[in-house]
Amino acid sequence: MSNKLTGVFAPVVTPFKPDLSPDFELYLAHCRWLLQQGAGLAMFGTNSEANSLTTAERMVLLDKLVQHGIDARRALPGTGCCTIQDTVELSRHATVHGCAGVLMLPPFFYKNLSDDGLFAYYSEVIERVGLPDLRVYLYHIPAFSGVPISLGLIERLIKRYPQQVAGIKDSSGDWGNLEAMLNHFPDFSIFPASESFLSRAMPLGASGCISATINVNPAAIGRLCSGWNTEAAVQWQHQADVIRKIFQGYPMIAALKFAISHYSGIPSWQIQRPPLSSLAADKKAELLAALDAASFSMPGLPAGGKS
Repeated sequence: MSNKLTGVFAPVVTPFKPDLSPDFELYLAHCRWLLQQGAGLAMFGTNSEANSLTTAERMVLLDKLVQHGIDARRALPGTGCCTIQDTVELSRHATVHGCAGVLMLPPFFYKNLSDDGLFAYYSEVIERVGLPDLRVYLYHIPAFSGVPISLGLIERLIKRYPQQVAGIKDSSGDWGNLEAMLNHFPDFSIFPASESFLSRAMPLGASGCISATINVNPAAIGRLCSGWNTEAAVQWQHQADVIRKIFQGYPMIAALKFAISHYSGIPSWQIQRPPLSSLAADKKAELLAALDAASFSMPGLPAGGKS
């Protein structure tokens, strides 16, 4: 497949106001910072609290980002919902805006689904969107969705929709599964969900990564992704792993939002939509101590929501 999508993409965390409505000013500032740091925008992903957002909220946020000059060609919004029609609406909206593609969860309420059922779902979505520019990136995150995307399903979808089905994000955390994908589908854009796999995955043809911690460590992860075959890569991988492991020790969304809040000086960044909640005070202190010990910083992060 030509023109493969490559690089590092952040599942952009979504800031909220005290009334729990999205805070677009902070959102725009964070998206601009990520782009300036060399990262793309996989907004409306797991760490974006996407499934706590309505379809209308997602579309309005994307509309406003584009209106404010965000390059849709570096955007990979999440569009997968339980209903075919919601997924179609979000996917068509993103495609019309010129987004690089859409990151599509499988329908995640019903479990023990057959590959036939999942193929029918994705097929219905692609056919109903009906746009030649649609590029679907499957989203394999079985620990959350409970609905794995098998190698056999990927093969069927690529065969039936070779232009539309362009890649996958593998959030299984299973190196064996990722390696099998890379070996079976060399022309597919395959993104591991952790930068800790980059040194092993890039030589096998991975396209980059879509990782939660790109929200806070974008430049370092981007440097590793582009320079995986340089002499410095071993040290860069170690440094990225240290930061990744620190954040993995806490509820990820709460930890990311607290870090952004701390380094920007903006308290409202910590707000999450229920049922999610912020870190306890002792955990915040513990996280900061670990980050300080690792000499972590977020240079250029906008303060006060100003980009």
